[in-house]
Amino acid sequence: MATMAQENGAQRRYHRPFDRLSPAEKAWVTMDLKRSKEFEQAAEEAVEEAVHATFGLERDLQLALRSNIEQLELGLKIIDGGKEKRVDSGLIDITAEDTAGSPVVIELKAGTANREAVGQILGYMGNLQLDSERPVRGIIVAQDFDSAAIAASGVLPNLQLKKYSFHFSFESVRQGKS
Repeated sequence: MATMAQENGAQRRYHRPFDRLSPAEKAWVTMDLKRSKEFEQAAEEAVEEAVHATFGLERDLQLALRSNIEQLELGLKIIDGGKEKRVDSGLIDITAEDTAGSPVVIELKAGTANREAVGQILGYMGNLQLDSERPVRGIIVAQDFDSAAIAASGVLPNLQLKKYSFHFSFESVRQGKS
């Protein structure tokens, strides 16, 4: 059994079990394990922060789109009562209806949508189709789309991919006199 440790950035390898190492060698291995655990903890915290940031951005995107749904498509009307609709496949971000009365599933992605996003919305569309006499449409809204998502959507006439972007405007604010 080999025991590994780091010393000045170089890896040390001991070809004997930990209990047979010298006190100095044990100290190196222990320090290396501690650094490894600290790295793991930092990595977990970074992932958790990224998940929270993505969730927050997706929630903000949903709120903005709910307030301005016609920017996505003229005539769309939100029919989910202002909250995500639960179906067997999961939670639909926004459920709407188009001018022809067909249900429209809207899935939001904070970053780049991949083919899993296409599979996800197809599940939602399938769930809604069970209760609808009209064909269900889907729209994935994302910052970008990978090539697999674009290829998959190419054979699905009732699925659209739409990119979002942000446009900021700024106003001067003056302090008022009391």
